[in-house]
Amino acid sequence: MNRYIVKRYLTVCAGVIFLLAGYSCDKISGTGESKVLLNEVLVNNKTNFQDDYGVQSPWIEVFNRSYASIDIAGYRLAFFRPGIDTDTTEYFIPKGDVLTLIKPRQHALFWADGKPNHGTFHTNFKLDTVGDMWIGLYDSGRKLLDYVYIKENLLEADQSYGRISDAAKEWEVKGTGEDNYITPSTNNKTIGKSPKITNFEEHDSIGIGMSITAMLVVFVGLILLYLAFRFIGMVAVSRSKNRAMKVQGIPSAGKKDMHQSPGEVYAAIAMAMHEFQNVHDVEDTVLTINKVKRAYSPWSSKIYGLRETPNRK
Repeated sequence: MNRYIVKRYLTVCAGVIFLLAGYSCDKISGTGESKVLLNEVLVNNKTNFQDDYGVQSPWIEVFNRSYASIDIAGYRLAFFRPGIDTDTTEYFIPKGDVLTLIKPRQHALFWADGKPNHGTFHTNFKLDTVGDMWIGLYDSGRKLLDYVYIKENLLEADQSYGRISDAAKEWEVKGTGEDNYITPSTNNKTIGKSPKITNFEEHDSIGIGMSITAMLVVFVGLILLYLAFRFIGMVAVSRSKNRAMKVQGIPSAGKKDMHQSPGEVYAAIAMAMHEFQNVHDVEDTVLTINKVKRAYSPWSSKIYGLRETPNRK
């Protein structure tokens, strides 16, 4: 019984502190030093994102700022309205759901609709526009990881309160313009256009510069390919020549000795040319005719196979 009284007393004291701090400052949030943070909150959902039942409900976005997956099963989401609630409402994130494993630099969206029977990501408390509210995130060891304090009149319908960018320390009201829009389950700050691309479009509206740049890239690539293949071919030919000389037993020579041959080679070449030019001396001008002699045989004579022509009188 004493523990219950002490808990109620601490809760009331915390509520008074948050209430006083809320009136002295429009928005209070955690330091953002933990790995899992509260990233964005939408209280009054009229035409914004719908849940898996097709209902537009308030939601709380949690962000994993680390570069490793973190399972938030067993964590707690807390909700308290100073001056209205007498105790903090806590939602215990159930274990056993694979979707509670948040991947690196990714988000998890919880629907604060007061319907925990709708699934793991539906809390047992509901955010409303009545009074100031304090939302906290505890780990499985009941250590406070992050919190945010939102005043009653800070947000209008379909406006969220989120960090300027994911895991940033500064918070802002989102949904007030085209460049400041609500981002459930995605990055709080999305770059729509690249400044370099925008600048290029301004200076080259027709696209001539882009065409010239593309053609230059293609031609430079072709030239580089030609030089690369030519160099590879020269290296391959040189290596094949070296291997052939090695197989024939010809010693490889340096650059200075590549065109120097021994005297025996020159002598052999000279003898070959001399034999080719003076092989017959003067005999090539004499015509020699030899009579072919064949042994006569009646078996090979063709006259015996012919009929004799009769004599005419």
